[in-house]
Amino acid sequence: MTGQATFVANVAELLGPRGWTGDDDLVSPWLTDWRGRYTGRALGLASPATTEEVSALVRLCREHRVPIVPQGGNSGMSGGATPDETGSAIILSLRRMNAIRAIDADAGQAVCEAGVILQTLHQAAAEKRLRFPLTLGGKGSATVGGLISTNAGGTQVLRHGTMRAQVLGLEAVLPDGSVLDALVPLKKDNRGFDLKQLLIGSEGTLGIVTAATLRLLPETSGRVVAWAGLGSIVDARALLLLAQREAGEVLEGFEVMPAHCLESVLAYLPGARAPLAGEHAWHALIELAGSTLDDERLQAVAETVLAKGIEAGLVEDATLAANEAQAERFWALRDSVAPAERAIGPAMQHDISVPVESMAQFVEAAVPEVESRFAGCRAVGFGHLGDGNIHFHVLAPSGATRGEWEVAQGKEISRFVHDLVTRWGGSISAEHGIGQMKRDELGRLGDPVALALMRTIKEALDPEGLFNPGKLVPLAPDETSP
Repeated sequence: MTGQATFVANVAELLGPRGWTGDDDLVSPWLTDWRGRYTGRALGLASPATTEEVSALVRLCREHRVPIVPQGGNSGMSGGATPDETGSAIILSLRRMNAIRAIDADAGQAVCEAGVILQTLHQAAAEKRLRFPLTLGGKGSATVGGLISTNAGGTQVLRHGTMRAQVLGLEAVLPDGSVLDALVPLKKDNRGFDLKQLLIGSEGTLGIVTAATLRLLPETSGRVVAWAGLGSIVDARALLLLAQREAGEVLEGFEVMPAHCLESVLAYLPGARAPLAGEHAWHALIELAGSTLDDERLQAVAETVLAKGIEAGLVEDATLAANEAQAERFWALRDSVAPAERAIGPAMQHDISVPVESMAQFVEAAVPEVESRFAGCRAVGFGHLGDGNIHFHVLAPSGATRGEWEVAQGKEISRFVHDLVTRWGGSISAEHGIGQMKRDELGRLGDPVALALMRTIKEALDPEGLFNPGKLVPLAPDETSP
């Protein structure tokens, strides 16, 4: 029996028929990333049911030098959960580890396994009159483990922070098979490095998250959603500052999109209607939510914000959602921007951030600069204005061939956009991670000291390089890709 055959036999024995498959038909759906940009090969799909099985599997992989590619809901945006084309790695899915081990309503905490779907966590928290303060468009497929590994953001970062802020404790399997058990949260703990923070956002390159203790908040007693039409993104920024002054901590979300994005969604989403009559260059979606203010008092705050916005010449028109169903329809327009733009044709999609105070000026400067340099392309920015994170998409010229244009002109466009962002003191990845898509760009533009530290940590924890190889950590200048 060959070494590979021995490994496969050992894994099959360890995990059983529910935990291991090499069947091409069953493995194939997990070999391509959500965007369809990367397709790899794998020895098989491992689906352990417990942390102990994950640990034993990692030890087997280390013994046989088999790479591991962890995968959550396979809804990542940077190719971080897709194996390479060698077929030497296994895909590690924790979707069977989907138990919510405990919810402590008094402490405001939930202990979840890595395979718990975000929407499932939302529902479980709601049953206890609590909420988990992070949401995003892929909540029906994104898993807790994937959210932690990519330090996911979403639409509530303005008030509650990224996934990093929600993680109180962590359990993870390290590259030697040992288990880091740091699930118990302590308000004060000065016993050295905060190791869980090292693993959050590491994209499975340093450890495999198997469970986490997460922060829960009291359910909201009221919620008001408003839609405003504006003349410019600079006006949107001024309205955001006004809303922060008037609404304070009940300002839950502040999303912006230009007219082109709304038009794309209206054409894409069956039955969708524009919230406002007339045309507006920009739109803002504003949500207020509180645990002590009811709808009536929140509505009064929202009306004050909009009235002062109109008086200041920032808001051209505005409306408040009349009920929860209409509020959800407003959010459906925002959540559908990415697929609507993708349906138009090829596009290069950039998940970028610059200092919050500079975002409006960056968009105003970058859009014409990109469109002038790349004739026929259209640049649009939308997203989380309040935390400095704009999704900056560059749409291909009419007639461009999907798959070919991205490889040709698309790469040049992304390089140009990343150079712009770097000059503005920003980041080429605000919330989607680096994966394989941006690894080389991080190596080109990242701070040399920070990159050297990343490589040192990776080498120390995973000297064989078996945890999610080819992702996140750029090669050293004297290295070459395998």
